Amino acid sequence: MIWNPAEGIHLGPIFIRFYSLMFVIAFGLGWYIMKKIFLNEKESLDKLDSLFVWTVLATLLGARLGHVFFYDWEYFRNHLLEILLPFKFEPEFKFTGFAGLASHGAAISIIIVMYFYSKNIIKRPILWVLDRVVISVACGAVFVRIGNFFNSEIVGKVTNNATFGIKFIRDYFTPQDAVTKTNISDPDAAYQAIANDPQFSNLLMQVPLKHPAQLYESFCYIFVFFLLLFLYWKTKAAQKQGMLFGLFLILLWSVRFVVEYVKESQGGFGDNTIFSTGQWLSLPFIVIGLYFVFKAKQKTE
Repeated sequence: MIWNPAEGIHLGPIFIRFYSLMFVIAFGLGWYIMKKIFLNEKESLDKLDSLFVWTVLATLLGARLGHVFFYDWEYFRNHLLEILLPFKFEPEFKFTGFAGLASHGAAISIIIVMYFYSKNIIKRPILWVLDRVVISVACGAVFVRIGNFFNSEIVGKVTNNATFGIKFIRDYFTPQDAVTKTNISDPDAAYQAIANDPQFSNLLMQVPLKHPAQLYESFCYIFVFFLLLFLYWKTKAAQKQGMLFGLFLILLWSVRFVVEYVKESQGGFGDNTIFSTGQWLSLPFIVIGLYFVFKAKQKTE
């Protein structure tokens, strides 16, 4: 498969990036799921609005800071303004957007924010909140990884398996490379030429097959989401405080740990060690998840 999507869609003067659209879908579905849960628990929907705002801010801020400190601190320590501003100032001023979000940072931030939300807004134990909000988080993770796929980022390692392998043209050629090698001034047109024009078949041949690691994760997260949803609605798991939260941590981060084996290095402190940075960061979450599942079982025995 040759993967060469446009970055988004034009709606008149508005340009909507697919990656941003996936975040909107993730947050929208998350709000809808939590609305059903709040109605089931007879909680005020006014408190849901606060939860939505807090979760969105925690996700974006935590994911950004996670990327900065876990994966690219060597760069950002010398470019502090770029941490929270979507611009590059060197070698020239340039709008970049926030190219770098880390799910581990988002997870830590959400847990911290849920503590304050549980104490100050909903007045319930933090595990009550976490047991329910992780259902929405698991759903959101599905669409975030689809967004990564549209962006041709977080790609997998090179593979010879033609069944699963994908040629990520926009991962292999930068926009400047595409323009230079094809002599086509518009990057999108240059990419399309590489993908479809026989004249540039030699360039297409250079693009290696890689694992679609983003889709592997997204597909597995679907099962995590539906399992948590089933346990909440069809069993008494939600009555065992910490059970759903613990299962979420075990399952989601185990998926991340395994998929890292076929994923290209994202940098960080894990390079040249037995595990990648993503795997090292996943291990504490899995251990914490095991603890909460064990404690929840103990309380019900």
